[in-house]
Amino acid sequence: MGYLATLKVKTMPFSKDKPYNELPLLPPAAPLETTAILKKAVSAHRQLLELLFERPYCKVKFLVDRDIAKRQRAAVYLKTLEEIGVLRKKKVGKENLYLNVNLYELLAQ
Repeated sequence: MGYLATLKVKTMPFSKDKPYNELPLLPPAAPLETTAILKKAVSAHRQLLELLFERPYCKVKFLVDRDIAKRQRAAVYLKTLEEIGVLRKKKVGKENLYLNVNLYELLAQ
């Protein structure tokens, strides 16, 4: 017999009166830590947004210098913005520049 033939699936008993009786409890709320983390995230994204409109291009170093993110996370932010069409990547030498196409077009007029 193969692997699938010996696989046993455990099903959760269902009760009409208590359909969620087998589910684990939610972790306790930690409002102070969550609030601090959320404020830091909102601040970083606001700083990133402001940075995108200061110049027609951006690079990872700009985000790192402003403490918006560490190098790897900054690269992920810029790559994500490129994937959704906000920025366009251009390789110049060894580094990637991310062009804010809409801002560049406005400045070129």
